[in-house]
Amino acid sequence: MKFSPEHRALEDTVVKFCDKEINPHVAEWERAGQFPAHQVFKKLGDLGLLGLKYPEEYGGAGLDFSYSMVMAEALGQCNCGGVPMAIGVHTDMATPALARFGSDALRKEWLVPTIAGDVVACLGVSEASGGSDVAAIKTRARVDGGDYVIDGSKMWITNGLQADWCCLLANTSEGPAHKNKSLIVVPMDAPGITRQKIDKIGMHSSDTAQLFFDGVRVPRRNLIGQEGLGFTFQMLQFQEERLWGAAGSLRSLDRLIDQTIDYTRQRKAFGKSILDNQVVHFRLAELRCEVEALRALTYRAVELYVSGKDVTRLASMAKLKCGRLSREVADACLQYWGGMGFTADNPASQAYRDSRLISIGGGADEIMLSIICKLEGTLPGKST
Repeated sequence: MKFSPEHRALEDTVVKFCDKEINPHVAEWERAGQFPAHQVFKKLGDLGLLGLKYPEEYGGAGLDFSYSMVMAEALGQCNCGGVPMAIGVHTDMATPALARFGSDALRKEWLVPTIAGDVVACLGVSEASGGSDVAAIKTRARVDGGDYVIDGSKMWITNGLQADWCCLLANTSEGPAHKNKSLIVVPMDAPGITRQKIDKIGMHSSDTAQLFFDGVRVPRRNLIGQEGLGFTFQMLQFQEERLWGAAGSLRSLDRLIDQTIDYTRQRKAFGKSILDNQVVHFRLAELRCEVEALRALTYRAVELYVSGKDVTRLASMAKLKCGRLSREVADACLQYWGGMGFTADNPASQAYRDSRLISIGGGADEIMLSIICKLEGTLPGKST
Protein backbone atom coordinates (compact mmCIF):
# COMPACT_ATOMS: atom_id res chain seq x y z
CA MET A 1 0.00 0.00 0.00
CA LYS A 2 1.46 3.36 -1.04
CA PHE A 3 1.15 6.32 1.28
CA SER A 4 0.50 9.76 -0.17
CA PRO A 5 1.34 13.10 1.48
CA GLU A 6 -2.37 13.24 2.37
CA HIS A 7 -2.09 9.92 4.22
CA ARG A 8 0.91 11.25 6.17
CA ALA A 9 -0.84 14.52 6.97
CA LEU A 10 -3.80 12.56 8.33
CA GLU A 11 -1.51 10.39 10.43
CA ASP A 12 0.16 13.48 11.88
CA THR A 13 -3.21 15.04 12.73
CA VAL A 14 -4.44 11.93 14.54
CA VAL A 15 -1.19 11.45 16.47
CA LYS A 16 -1.28 15.07 17.64
CA PHE A 17 -4.92 14.67 18.66
CA CYS A 18 -4.05 11.61 20.76
CA ASP A 19 -1.19 13.40 22.49
CA LYS A 20 -3.20 16.55 23.19
CA GLU A 21 -6.81 15.46 23.71
CA ILE A 22 -6.62 11.83 24.90
CA ASN A 23 -3.36 10.81 26.57
CA PRO A 24 -3.38 13.52 29.29
CA HIS A 25 -6.75 12.17 30.47
CA VAL A 26 -6.31 8.41 30.08
CA ALA A 27 -5.54 7.70 33.75
CA GLU A 28 -8.63 9.65 34.85
CA TRP A 29 -10.88 7.96 32.28
CA GLU A 30 -9.56 4.51 33.14
CA ARG A 31 -10.41 5.08 36.79
CA ALA A 32 -13.85 6.42 35.90
CA GLY A 33 -14.59 3.44 33.65
CA GLN A 34 -15.71 5.77 30.87
CA PHE A 35 -14.45 8.62 28.71
CA PRO A 36 -16.65 11.59 27.65
CA ALA A 37 -17.56 10.26 24.22
CA HIS A 38 -19.71 13.20 23.14
CA GLN A 39 -16.98 15.68 23.99
CA VAL A 40 -14.19 13.71 22.31
CA PHE A 41 -16.23 12.76 19.25
CA LYS A 42 -17.29 16.35 18.68
CA LYS A 43 -13.64 17.42 18.58
CA LEU A 44 -12.91 14.60 16.12
CA GLY A 45 -15.91 15.61 14.05
CA ASP A 46 -14.74 19.23 13.93
CA LEU A 47 -11.44 17.97 12.49
CA GLY A 48 -13.29 15.94 9.84
CA LEU A 49 -12.02 12.63 11.22
CA LEU A 50 -15.30 10.74 11.73
CA GLY A 51 -16.32 10.28 8.10
CA LEU A 52 -13.13 9.89 6.11
CA LYS A 53 -14.55 7.24 3.76
CA TYR A 54 -18.11 8.55 3.59
CA PRO A 55 -19.63 10.76 0.87
CA GLU A 56 -19.10 14.50 1.05
CA GLU A 57 -22.85 15.08 0.69
CA TYR A 58 -23.30 13.63 4.20
CA GLY A 59 -20.37 15.52 5.70
CA GLY A 60 -17.69 12.94 4.96
CA ALA A 61 -14.34 13.45 3.26
CA GLY A 62 -15.11 11.19 0.29
CA LEU A 63 -11.80 9.34 0.62
CA ASP A 64 -11.15 5.63 0.20
CA PHE A 65 -10.91 3.02 2.94
CA SER A 66 -7.12 3.30 3.17
CA TYR A 67 -7.52 6.62 5.00
CA SER A 68 -9.64 4.94 7.67
CA MET A 69 -6.85 2.44 8.15
CA VAL A 70 -4.24 5.17 8.47
CA MET A 71 -6.38 6.73 11.17
CA ALA A 72 -6.85 3.37 12.91
CA GLU A 73 -3.10 2.79 12.98
CA ALA A 74 -2.38 6.33 14.16
CA LEU A 75 -4.82 5.91 17.06
CA GLY A 76 -2.28 3.42 18.40
CA GLN A 77 -0.60 6.54 19.78
CA CYS A 78 -3.20 6.44 22.58
CA ASN A 79 -2.01 5.15 25.93
CA CYS A 80 -4.99 2.79 26.18
CA GLY A 81 -7.09 0.55 23.99
CA GLY A 82 -10.54 1.64 25.14
CA VAL A 83 -10.78 5.06 23.50
CA PRO A 84 -9.49 3.97 20.07
CA MET A 85 -11.88 1.01 20.14
CA ALA A 86 -14.82 3.30 20.90
CA ILE A 87 -13.84 5.61 18.05
CA GLY A 88 -13.53 2.64 15.69
CA VAL A 89 -17.00 1.39 16.59
CA HIS A 90 -18.39 4.82 15.74
CA THR A 91 -16.51 5.26 12.45
CA ASP A 92 -16.03 1.79 11.01
CA MET A 93 -18.32 -0.71 12.71
CA ALA A 94 -21.73 0.86 13.38
CA THR A 95 -21.94 3.06 10.28
CA PRO A 96 -20.72 1.24 7.11
CA ALA A 97 -24.07 -0.41 6.33
CA LEU A 98 -25.99 2.82 6.94
CA ALA A 99 -23.65 4.74 4.65
CA ARG A 100 -23.79 2.11 1.92
CA PHE A 101 -27.36 0.83 2.01
CA GLY A 102 -29.42 3.31 4.02
CA SER A 103 -32.01 5.52 2.37
CA ASP A 104 -31.08 9.11 1.65
CA ALA A 105 -33.47 10.30 4.35
CA LEU A 106 -32.05 7.88 6.93
CA ARG A 107 -28.49 8.93 6.13
CA LYS A 108 -29.37 12.59 6.48
CA GLU A 109 -31.09 11.92 9.80
CA TRP A 110 -28.40 9.73 11.38
CA LEU A 111 -25.18 9.53 9.34
CA VAL A 112 -24.76 13.30 9.02
CA PRO A 113 -24.79 14.02 12.79
CA THR A 114 -22.67 10.92 13.42
CA ILE A 115 -19.96 12.19 11.07
CA ALA A 116 -20.22 15.65 12.65
CA GLY A 117 -19.70 14.17 16.11
CA ASP A 118 -23.05 15.45 17.34
CA VAL A 119 -24.26 11.95 18.24
CA VAL A 120 -22.58 8.73 19.38
CA ALA A 121 -23.20 5.42 17.61
CA CYS A 122 -23.07 1.83 18.83
CA LEU A 123 -23.49 -1.57 17.16
CA GLY A 124 -25.97 -4.10 18.53
CA VAL A 125 -25.20 -7.62 17.30
CA SER A 126 -23.92 -9.85 20.14
CA GLU A 127 -26.26 -11.29 22.76
CA ALA A 128 -25.74 -12.97 26.11
CA SER A 129 -26.49 -16.36 24.58
CA GLY A 130 -23.79 -15.94 21.96
CA GLY A 131 -21.48 -13.48 20.29
CA SER A 132 -19.74 -15.08 17.34
CA ASP A 133 -22.80 -17.12 16.31
CA VAL A 134 -24.56 -14.19 14.66
CA ALA A 135 -27.18 -16.39 12.99
CA ALA A 136 -28.45 -17.50 16.42
CA ILE A 137 -29.47 -14.08 17.74
CA LYS A 138 -32.91 -13.94 19.38
CA THR A 139 -33.79 -10.24 19.41
CA ARG A 140 -36.95 -9.77 17.36
CA ALA A 141 -38.52 -6.84 15.54
CA ARG A 142 -42.14 -7.49 14.53
CA VAL A 143 -44.14 -5.25 12.26
CA ASP A 144 -47.03 -3.35 13.80
CA GLY A 145 -48.55 -0.84 11.39
CA GLY A 146 -45.83 1.61 10.39
CA ASP A 147 -43.49 0.53 13.18
CA TYR A 148 -41.17 -2.24 14.23
CA VAL A 149 -41.71 -3.39 17.81
CA ILE A 150 -38.44 -4.68 19.24
CA ASP A 151 -38.01 -7.16 22.08
CA GLY A 152 -34.77 -8.75 23.24
CA SER A 153 -31.33 -7.79 24.49
CA LYS A 154 -27.81 -7.11 23.34
CA MET A 155 -24.57 -7.75 25.20
CA TRP A 156 -21.04 -6.27 25.25
CA ILE A 157 -22.09 -3.10 23.46
CA THR A 158 -19.23 -0.62 23.15
CA ASN A 159 -20.45 2.99 23.62
CA GLY A 160 -23.72 1.48 24.83
CA LEU A 161 -24.08 3.70 27.89
CA GLN A 162 -23.57 6.94 25.95
CA ALA A 163 -24.86 6.08 22.48
CA ASP A 164 -27.60 8.15 20.84
CA TRP A 165 -28.43 5.45 18.28
CA CYS A 166 -27.78 1.77 17.72
CA CYS A 167 -27.27 -0.12 14.47
CA LEU A 168 -29.33 -3.11 15.65
CA LEU A 169 -29.43 -6.57 14.11
CA ALA A 170 -32.78 -8.26 14.75
CA ASN A 171 -34.93 -11.07 13.40
CA THR A 172 -37.72 -9.59 11.28
CA SER A 173 -39.28 -12.81 9.95
CA GLU A 174 -39.52 -16.56 10.57
CA GLY A 175 -37.38 -17.53 7.59
CA PRO A 176 -33.94 -19.20 7.45
CA ALA A 177 -31.46 -17.84 10.00
CA HIS A 178 -29.30 -16.18 7.36
CA LYS A 179 -32.23 -14.56 5.56
CA ASN A 180 -34.56 -13.43 8.35
CA LYS A 181 -32.51 -10.62 9.84
CA SER A 182 -32.45 -6.88 9.27
CA LEU A 183 -30.36 -3.92 10.40
CA ILE A 184 -32.41 -1.15 11.98
CA VAL A 185 -31.44 2.30 13.27
CA VAL A 186 -32.76 2.45 16.84
CA PRO A 187 -32.77 5.81 18.68
CA MET A 188 -31.48 5.10 22.15
CA ASP A 189 -33.93 7.49 23.80
CA ALA A 190 -36.90 5.40 22.63
CA PRO A 191 -39.21 4.23 25.45
CA GLY A 192 -38.56 0.65 26.53
CA ILE A 193 -34.74 0.69 26.34
CA THR A 194 -32.76 -0.08 29.49
CA ARG A 195 -28.96 0.10 29.71
CA GLN A 196 -26.82 -1.74 32.22
CA LYS A 197 -23.08 -1.21 32.66
CA ILE A 198 -20.73 -4.18 32.24
CA ASP A 199 -17.45 -4.25 34.16
CA LYS A 200 -14.47 -5.69 32.31
CA ILE A 201 -10.89 -6.76 32.99
CA GLY A 202 -9.59 -4.27 30.42
CA MET A 203 -10.62 -1.48 28.05
CA HIS A 204 -11.73 0.35 31.18
CA SER A 205 -12.02 3.80 29.58
CA SER A 206 -14.55 2.49 27.07
CA ASP A 207 -18.07 2.08 28.43
CA THR A 208 -19.68 -1.29 27.69
CA ALA A 209 -23.35 -2.05 28.21
CA GLN A 210 -26.01 -4.70 28.11
CA LEU A 211 -29.07 -3.30 26.35
CA PHE A 212 -32.65 -4.45 26.98
CA PHE A 213 -35.48 -3.78 24.52
CA ASP A 214 -39.01 -4.14 25.84
CA GLY A 215 -41.66 -3.27 23.27
CA VAL A 216 -39.46 -0.59 21.70
CA ARG A 217 -41.21 1.12 18.78
CA VAL A 218 -39.13 2.28 15.83
CA PRO A 219 -40.49 3.60 12.50
CA ARG A 220 -40.13 1.09 9.67
CA ARG A 221 -38.38 3.80 7.67
CA ASN A 222 -35.40 3.20 10.02
CA LEU A 223 -34.70 -0.08 8.22
CA ILE A 224 -31.24 -0.08 6.60
CA GLY A 225 -31.57 -1.33 3.03
CA GLN A 226 -33.86 -4.28 2.43
CA GLU A 227 -35.58 -6.42 5.04
CA GLY A 228 -33.96 -9.83 5.37
CA LEU A 229 -30.50 -8.73 4.25
CA GLY A 230 -29.25 -7.78 7.69
CA PHE A 231 -27.01 -10.83 8.08
CA THR A 232 -25.33 -10.11 4.74
CA PHE A 233 -24.90 -6.43 5.57
CA GLN A 234 -23.38 -7.31 8.95
CA MET A 235 -20.90 -9.71 7.37
CA LEU A 236 -19.77 -6.83 5.16
CA GLN A 237 -19.42 -4.58 8.21
CA PHE A 238 -17.32 -7.29 9.87
CA GLN A 239 -14.74 -7.09 7.06
CA GLU A 240 -14.09 -3.45 7.85
CA GLU A 241 -14.23 -4.06 11.61
CA ARG A 242 -11.61 -6.78 11.39
CA LEU A 243 -9.29 -4.76 9.19
CA TRP A 244 -9.72 -1.81 11.54
CA GLY A 245 -8.73 -4.00 14.48
CA ALA A 246 -5.62 -5.26 12.73
CA ALA A 247 -4.51 -1.81 11.60
CA GLY A 248 -5.31 -0.34 15.00
CA SER A 249 -2.90 -2.69 16.74
CA LEU A 250 0.22 -1.93 14.70
CA ARG A 251 1.42 1.33 16.18
CA SER A 252 0.53 0.29 19.73
CA LEU A 253 2.53 -2.94 19.36
CA ASP A 254 5.54 -1.04 18.06
CA ARG A 255 5.25 1.50 20.88
CA LEU A 256 5.15 -1.23 23.52
CA ILE A 257 8.25 -2.88 22.08
CA ASP A 258 10.00 0.52 22.00
CA GLN A 259 9.05 1.24 25.61
CA THR A 260 10.27 -2.18 26.66
CA ILE A 261 13.60 -1.71 24.89
CA ASP A 262 14.09 1.61 26.68
CA TYR A 263 13.20 0.17 30.08
CA THR A 264 15.31 -2.98 29.76
CA ARG A 265 18.27 -0.90 28.59
CA GLN A 266 18.09 1.10 31.81
CA ARG A 267 17.18 -1.69 34.23
CA LYS A 268 20.20 -3.48 35.69
CA ALA A 269 20.47 -6.99 37.09
CA PHE A 270 23.61 -9.00 37.90
CA GLY A 271 25.91 -6.26 36.67
CA LYS A 272 24.39 -5.58 33.23
CA SER A 273 21.23 -4.28 31.66
CA ILE A 274 18.33 -6.65 31.10
CA LEU A 275 18.53 -5.83 27.39
CA ASP A 276 22.11 -7.11 27.23
CA ASN A 277 20.85 -10.65 27.76
CA GLN A 278 20.61 -12.40 24.40
CA VAL A 279 17.33 -14.07 25.30
CA VAL A 280 15.79 -10.62 25.74
CA HIS A 281 17.10 -8.74 22.70
CA PHE A 282 16.59 -11.76 20.45
CA ARG A 283 12.99 -12.10 21.65
CA LEU A 284 12.24 -8.43 21.08
CA ALA A 285 13.71 -8.70 17.58
CA GLU A 286 11.44 -11.67 16.87
CA LEU A 287 8.40 -9.75 18.07
CA ARG A 288 9.31 -6.79 15.87
CA CYS A 289 9.50 -9.12 12.87
CA GLU A 290 6.04 -10.45 13.68
CA VAL A 291 4.59 -6.94 13.86
CA GLU A 292 6.07 -6.13 10.46
CA ALA A 293 4.59 -9.33 9.04
CA LEU A 294 1.16 -8.35 10.40
CA ARG A 295 1.59 -4.88 8.93
CA ALA A 296 2.35 -6.32 5.49
CA LEU A 297 -0.67 -8.65 5.65
CA THR A 298 -2.97 -5.84 6.78
CA TYR A 299 -1.73 -3.38 4.16
CA ARG A 300 -2.18 -5.98 1.42
CA ALA A 301 -5.74 -6.70 2.53
CA VAL A 302 -6.57 -2.99 2.64
CA GLU A 303 -5.12 -2.40 -0.82
CA LEU A 304 -7.20 -5.22 -2.28
CA TYR A 305 -10.32 -4.04 -0.44
CA VAL A 306 -9.90 -0.52 -1.81
CA SER A 307 -9.65 -2.00 -5.32
CA GLY A 308 -13.01 -3.72 -4.83
CA LYS A 309 -11.85 -7.26 -4.03
CA ASP A 310 -13.44 -9.61 -1.49
CA VAL A 311 -10.90 -9.80 1.34
CA THR A 312 -12.82 -12.05 3.73
CA ARG A 313 -9.93 -14.53 3.80
CA LEU A 314 -7.17 -11.96 4.34
CA ALA A 315 -9.21 -9.90 6.80
CA SER A 316 -9.87 -13.04 8.84
CA MET A 317 -6.16 -13.89 8.77
CA ALA A 318 -5.21 -10.37 9.85
CA LYS A 319 -7.76 -10.42 12.67
CA LEU A 320 -6.53 -13.82 13.87
CA LYS A 321 -2.89 -12.81 13.72
CA CYS A 322 -3.59 -9.47 15.37
CA GLY A 323 -5.34 -11.01 18.37
CA ARG A 324 -2.71 -13.65 18.98
CA LEU A 325 0.25 -11.35 18.41
CA SER A 326 -1.17 -8.65 20.68
CA ARG A 327 -1.39 -11.17 23.49
CA GLU A 328 2.09 -12.51 22.76
CA VAL A 329 3.75 -9.09 22.68
CA ALA A 330 1.98 -7.84 25.80
CA ASP A 331 2.86 -10.99 27.75
CA ALA A 332 6.51 -11.04 26.66
CA CYS A 333 7.05 -7.35 27.31
CA LEU A 334 5.35 -7.47 30.70
CA GLN A 335 7.77 -10.20 31.73
CA TYR A 336 10.77 -8.00 30.92
CA TRP A 337 9.40 -5.17 33.04
CA GLY A 338 9.54 -7.54 36.03
CA GLY A 339 7.61 -6.43 39.10
CA MET A 340 6.92 -3.06 37.48
CA GLY A 341 5.03 -4.88 34.75
CA PHE A 342 2.54 -6.13 37.30
CA THR A 343 1.62 -2.65 38.50
CA ALA A 344 -1.65 -1.21 37.25
CA ASP A 345 -0.35 1.94 35.56
CA ASN A 346 2.41 0.28 33.56
CA PRO A 347 2.20 0.37 29.72
CA ALA A 348 2.80 -3.37 29.51
CA SER A 349 0.07 -4.20 32.03
CA GLN A 350 -2.28 -1.78 30.24
CA ALA A 351 -1.64 -3.60 26.97
CA TYR A 352 -1.95 -6.97 28.70
CA ARG A 353 -5.44 -6.07 29.98
CA ASP A 354 -6.68 -4.33 26.87
CA SER A 355 -5.31 -6.63 24.17
CA ARG A 356 -7.02 -9.78 25.45
CA LEU A 357 -10.31 -8.62 23.94
CA ILE A 358 -8.95 -8.64 20.39
CA SER A 359 -9.08 -12.44 20.15
CA ILE A 360 -12.75 -12.38 21.24
CA GLY A 361 -14.51 -9.29 19.88
CA GLY A 362 -15.52 -9.02 16.23
CA GLY A 363 -15.37 -12.80 15.86
CA ALA A 364 -13.29 -15.06 18.08
CA ASP A 365 -10.04 -16.67 16.92
CA GLU A 366 -11.87 -19.94 16.41
CA ILE A 367 -14.39 -18.24 14.10
CA MET A 368 -11.55 -16.71 12.08
CA LEU A 369 -10.00 -20.16 11.74
CA SER A 370 -13.33 -21.62 10.62
CA ILE A 371 -13.72 -18.91 7.97
CA ILE A 372 -10.18 -19.44 6.72
CA CYS A 373 -10.64 -23.22 6.62
CA LYS A 374 -13.91 -22.84 4.73
CA LEU A 375 -12.27 -20.62 2.13
CA GLU A 376 -9.26 -22.94 1.94
CA GLY A 377 -11.55 -25.93 1.43
CA THR A 378 -10.08 -27.74 4.42
CA LEU A 379 -13.17 -28.19 6.60
CA PRO A 380 -14.16 -31.83 7.26
CA GLY A 381 -15.98 -33.23 4.27
CA LYS A 382 -14.70 -30.44 2.03
CA SER A 383 -12.15 -30.73 -0.72
CA THR A 384 -10.41 -28.27 -2.96
